[in-house]
Amino acid sequence: MNVGANDLISPLPLVETMPGVYRSDPMTQALCAVFDDLLAPVFAVLDGFPAYLDPATTPEDMLDWLAAWIGLSFDGHVDAQRKRELVMSGVALTPWRGTTRSLRAEINSVFDEEVEITEHGAGDAPILLVRLITDTPDRVDLSRLDAIVAAAKPAHLPHRVDVVARADHHPTANSA
Repeated sequence: MNVGANDLISPLPLVETMPGVYRSDPMTQALCAVFDDLLAPVFAVLDGFPAYLDPATTPEDMLDWLAAWIGLSFDGHVDAQRKRELVMSGVALTPWRGTTRSLRAEINSVFDEEVEITEHGAGDAPILLVRLITDTPDRVDLSRLDAIVAAAKPAHLPHRVDVVARADHHPTANSA
């Protein structure tokens, strides 16, 4: 009747909750047994629900769902173990979303390179400048970097991303 759940037992059989006059009735016992079989997998899932909410123990196919709760999304470049790590660190970064701290952490989680973030806005048109400083600029997927910045920055703030070769880089005084 239940695929893969034949051995599950209801923690509280329904027949035991019935008044004494019904407990001895074979029809009531059979009907309650059917409901017990149907509800046992539901109880098992509910009993294990905290494991679904923990990035370390949630099933692999639930990681994207769990990540979406904190505003993370993954492309095809991330394996399950890395997803678990990112969700765990993402929870800690949630209060910092929209800040340079969070933006830097999100970029580093994907590219693992030096990041320079500069915010302009006092008197000038506001803009967020993000520079990824790397030894191999030709290997950086600029559209992926741009998508990460667009998703992590404040929505009202326009941005620009640059990839700079480490040898050509000269730090700016306004780096955040």
